[in-house]
Amino acid sequence: MKITGAEAVIKVLLEHGVDTVFGYPGGTAIILYDELYKYSDKIKHVLTAHEQGAAHAADGYARSTGKTGVAIATSGPGATNLVTGIATAYMDSIPTVFITANVGNTLIGRDAFQEVCITGVTFPITKHSFFVNKKEDLVDAMRDAFRIANEGRKGPVLVDMTKDVTDALVDYEPAPNYPLKKKQDPHEETKLARIAEYINSAERPVMLVGGGAIAAEAAEEVQQLMKKADIPVVNTLMGLGTVPSSEERFFGMLGMHGSYAANRCVAEADLLLAVGTRFSDRVALNPKKFAKKAKVLQIDLDRSEVNKNVMTTESVIGDCKEVLEKLLPQISENSHKEWIEKIAAWDREKPTKVKDCNSRMNPEEIIRYICSNVDKETIYVTDVGQHQMWAAQYVQQTKPRDFLSSGGLGTMGFGYGAAIGAQLANPDKRVVHLTGDGSLHMNLNEACTAVSNKLPIITVIFNNRVLGMVYQWQTLIYDRRYSQTTPNRKTDFVKLIEAFGGNGFRAENMEELKDAFSQALKCDGPSWIDCDIAAEDLVLPMIQNGQTVDEIIYK
Repeated sequence: MKITGAEAVIKVLLEHGVDTVFGYPGGTAIILYDELYKYSDKIKHVLTAHEQGAAHAADGYARSTGKTGVAIATSGPGATNLVTGIATAYMDSIPTVFITANVGNTLIGRDAFQEVCITGVTFPITKHSFFVNKKEDLVDAMRDAFRIANEGRKGPVLVDMTKDVTDALVDYEPAPNYPLKKKQDPHEETKLARIAEYINSAERPVMLVGGGAIAAEAAEEVQQLMKKADIPVVNTLMGLGTVPSSEERFFGMLGMHGSYAANRCVAEADLLLAVGTRFSDRVALNPKKFAKKAKVLQIDLDRSEVNKNVMTTESVIGDCKEVLEKLLPQISENSHKEWIEKIAAWDREKPTKVKDCNSRMNPEEIIRYICSNVDKETIYVTDVGQHQMWAAQYVQQTKPRDFLSSGGLGTMGFGYGAAIGAQLANPDKRVVHLTGDGSLHMNLNEACTAVSNKLPIITVIFNNRVLGMVYQWQTLIYDRRYSQTTPNRKTDFVKLIEAFGGNGFRAENMEELKDAFSQALKCDGPSWIDCDIAAEDLVLPMIQNGQTVDEIIYK
């Protein structure tokens, strides 16, 4: 049948189960938006304050559900405003589709008003970028976008289409979703047998679990292996939630701000099984000395991540869930009681604690109070900075997709947009947004989006009036030369959120926090709680790049 290109775009979205999109209209996108108006009973469009907010919202929607997030923007600045959000999704392998409308075909390459080659701009930060200037290519490009975003290692795809393509009549026939191709290692069986033998014979094994396990929905298999082999588990930032924080074999996050126990046990292990992680520079701080006593085994979907940062003894390329399902029957029931007790002793010896600066509010205490006063279905979303690491250290994770954070790109301003996406995707769950005053200043304009959509997001601001993470480095490493980290801003966050139409609270001590949080839980719309913490509160432990656990800064 013949329909407009704009309608075909909407039809493909519906084919793929899309019920929510985020975006901002404009001249070249007006035909798309006219069609969205007609389909408003099937697809909810969320108007954000800025296209970057739309990109992060699509990302948060995807992270919290496992579905594909979608954002729409107009040409020129509308499209370029998506770039940081696209890069954020790319670095963390989040399935997202970004749709942009460009100027008409006859204006391409003529420096027309709001013309930009967005496919060229985004080429390095997408799995694929389509430029559609022929109506015959539109439907296939849209379907391919969803397939590519979800096939293999997940990630963002951009489809840029000229305005006249959205207005033209195109051929459209309903079609089932393209089947996703499965990557399988041709030597999988032999490799799995060797990996099983290594695990079964190890005396000091450790399993390092990353975001790839969450993307593959492999938490159950990870936990089965953990219990059957009696193997302790540590996480990357992106892998938090694969094992509950309360699990006795779980020893926290590995890396720069990971626990002493996690870093020490990897240093002392005789076997390290890495599941869905790429050994980033925040984890393998000194690749030449990383896990030097261990046989390193890696399970990952992306062949390019094997032997890139850390050399492996054995590896299997494939979906984490499927590989673990095949591995589990070959694993012997085992016990590593003494080894786990030794790691637990390291944890007691040097527990993860915020450096005591005698402030009225301690970040650890704030987070632990919040966790103890919300249910287990709560979704925590962070921005980037000190508060992010405190959240990673102290939030009590219970399952995957309940802790959302920008890991690879480290995007300040990610949090509010992502929280909006997560809340809209999970209307029956509580969303708590943990941020710093520096990060919140980056995208606080999205408060209007939260208010307009009556989203009961609780934003907890760790307000130390400095750019905390860089300030911390300047304190510890650069002899307190505070270059541009003390902005001396006078923002009244309570008045600001109230001006947007939300609910504002200030807390200068724990009693005030308890009262504010209790009130925020009862609010229909968004609430901000401005928490007064000290600039001297540090994220510890800390290991600098190039160093090892032996050089850890603990206090």
